[in-house]
Amino acid sequence: MPTPASPLPIEPLLGEIVETLRSTRRLILSAPPGAGKTSRVPLALAGLLRGYRSVGGRVLVLQPRRIAARLAAERLASTLGEKVGRTIGLSTRIDRRVSDATKIEVITDGVFVRRALASPDLDGIGAVLFDEVHERSLNMDLGLALAVEVQSVFRDDLQIGLMSATLNSDSIQKNFDAPVIVSKGRQFPIDTRYLGRDRDRPIEHMAAAILRAANETDGSILAFLPGAGEIRRTAQHLDGHLDAVIAPLYGALSPAEQDRAIRPAKDKRRKIVLATDIAESSLTIEGIEIVVDLGLVRRPRQNPNGFGTSLVTERASLANVDQRRGRAGRTGPGICYRLWDEAETLGLTRSPTPEIEGSDLSGLCLTLAAWGERDPYRLNWLDPPPKGRIKAGIARLISLGALTHDGDLTPKGKSMADLPLPPHLAALIVNADNDAERALAAEISILLGEPSLGGSGPDLVERLNRFRSDTSQRAKQFKRQAQRWSGTAKPAASPARLLAKSWPNMIARRRPSGNSWLLASGSAGALSDEETIAKSEWLVVADLSGAAKAPRIAQAVTISEADIRKLNPPVSEEIATFDPATSVFRARRIERIGSIILSETPLPKPSDEAAKCAWLGLVQSHGFDQVGLREPVDTFLARWVVFTEVFGHEATVPTLQELQDTVLEWLAPSLSTSGFKPPTVNVLSGALLQRLSWSDQTIFNQHIPLTVTLPTGRRARIDWLDDRAPLVEVKVQEIYGQKQHPRIAEGRVPITLQFLSPGGKPVATTQDLSKFWSGGYVDMAKDMRGRYPKHDWPQDPENAQPHPGLTKARLSK
Repeated sequence: MPTPASPLPIEPLLGEIVETLRSTRRLILSAPPGAGKTSRVPLALAGLLRGYRSVGGRVLVLQPRRIAARLAAERLASTLGEKVGRTIGLSTRIDRRVSDATKIEVITDGVFVRRALASPDLDGIGAVLFDEVHERSLNMDLGLALAVEVQSVFRDDLQIGLMSATLNSDSIQKNFDAPVIVSKGRQFPIDTRYLGRDRDRPIEHMAAAILRAANETDGSILAFLPGAGEIRRTAQHLDGHLDAVIAPLYGALSPAEQDRAIRPAKDKRRKIVLATDIAESSLTIEGIEIVVDLGLVRRPRQNPNGFGTSLVTERASLANVDQRRGRAGRTGPGICYRLWDEAETLGLTRSPTPEIEGSDLSGLCLTLAAWGERDPYRLNWLDPPPKGRIKAGIARLISLGALTHDGDLTPKGKSMADLPLPPHLAALIVNADNDAERALAAEISILLGEPSLGGSGPDLVERLNRFRSDTSQRAKQFKRQAQRWSGTAKPAASPARLLAKSWPNMIARRRPSGNSWLLASGSAGALSDEETIAKSEWLVVADLSGAAKAPRIAQAVTISEADIRKLNPPVSEEIATFDPATSVFRARRIERIGSIILSETPLPKPSDEAAKCAWLGLVQSHGFDQVGLREPVDTFLARWVVFTEVFGHEATVPTLQELQDTVLEWLAPSLSTSGFKPPTVNVLSGALLQRLSWSDQTIFNQHIPLTVTLPTGRRARIDWLDDRAPLVEVKVQEIYGQKQHPRIAEGRVPITLQFLSPGGKPVATTQDLSKFWSGGYVDMAKDMRGRYPKHDWPQDPENAQPHPGLTKARLSK
């Protein structure tokens, strides 16, 4: 049993780590990059270090990235003097090297989720270590929720450890009940230098900063950029200006290219590593003394314009930039150049936003359905998934046929859940009509999941052709993956026809001006003039990315209108509009594919059904104000509030917005389609009343009325919208002889009486009439006798005869 030659900061804590996990079954380990948590803790748990006993099953080490998983497995295997595939195994979506002798298996978080679905009790697994958990990937959070469920229900002996480079995220300690062990790691002094930010030319600014760092220092440089495109452009700017090895580092590179960036350069040459955030904590890059940080990161966010999740560029968090800075002080004193102003650091968010808060959650919902859990909030999350995103994810799965409307997993959904793909890509394969089409769907799914494979242009057919002719090791791995999903049949179907049939909402037609296409879904996307497919009138968009206000067509195929009409016959329908200013309806007949209108013809007048839909649509979009019905709706809601408070009605009073959003549900059934006319106030009120039970309707009408009868016999309107409601405006003469104050709701709610002068202006208000007769009335009558001498102002109003007061005709005689 080997003893590693080079001691690491984590080693004095290994005994405490192993014993804590054995006794409590859970642990949070915080250790900075380089402390040795990934290369030592699994060995101790597996009993592969002297003095440590095996946990009693295979140790799984979860990594959020394929490159991190591969390098961790190789580092562990080299410690034992072996190659990956024996004692140390590796499992990613495209690379599996394990054997019966494997005691530690390094596995990506997505593969772990699939493993848990296949074996809910995690049979044969003794411990699961969630490494780099601070990155808060979606599958890491989901995998942890499932692992905790396994531990709680099936396997109380399962040991779960969270290993993080930082504990800046409060939710890790707050929502995962476990002891915390902290390792300080090894860190040398770092000189931090701020160079300011250039928002207009960030790549040129980065290249200049690297050249400056190269002139001011002698060591190798690690530069952080948000993505592969920025890395390539920076390398172009540096080409020919440095006597150094320029090594890109990002996930889509081949293992050999990644190793070139990570291992020391030949002949001890200086190395400039241009990396994404994968170099923050997941990887150890040898020989780095200088860090140059652009301060940006690319994070997954739900794509509002298309399928799934896209990557967006944003400011890195404080935890991100601190980890990047720490890379300069691993082997000796270092320097970190930050390409922003020092004051900006104070405004950075503390830690990265968990991916679960911004991503498309349809895949998570599908996994939970396959797990047998209808309510995601029954699981233990570091951060619970947002309810709105869960609702949207379920709706998407229903539209794809993976779930029933009751939330049950369909046979199609089960097949989709068996594939390690986002639901819309899994559906592409599952929906295939034959083996050739399935093979094509598998290839397309590979390309849409691996953006750089087969090139980076937007023409998906060109990418398919390049992928098929690519003989690199990476391409071969993905081709084998596609065959595992589809079999050995050759892909002979048409990509355009397959996508148009599977994703009809992604059919797009060029707009009259500019390089913009309208999608059947109602979204829009643009292409640059240089792209070959930009000349096409019709496209099927496979990937739409970018900001919601400026979406970009990332992948598409051309298609003919004839094929579109054959695969998705246009819908012919009558469309009506209503102008509330003139109360006029207009109509036209259109032929459309989703939001794409192919033709339209004016009609002399709309059908009754179309008119009804137009009127209701106007209300739903713009509210009751547009049709002059806001006041009666507000009045009904105000009455409903009082009804609920007085009679203890259990139903929640809807908001005005809720009534507007659901107008098709509660008002449409009350509207006649025979000679349609906009509803009257009475029809509207009747429809609102139907939201109450029959018994409640009777009580509501009787005790929460719209009018009250005065002593004169006049029915006075109750104002329910005044701040003093219920309120009635009356002339005082109409109330003479009234001894008891008028009340409603079985006498529990007094009516506010607002008395008007003969000129119609408010002069007094009361909610206690008997007190008013003996108090306020005396002063009011004294004033009114002088101003209106011909009117009746008796000394004893409580016993006087009520009357409507003098009219203009009587005053003129």
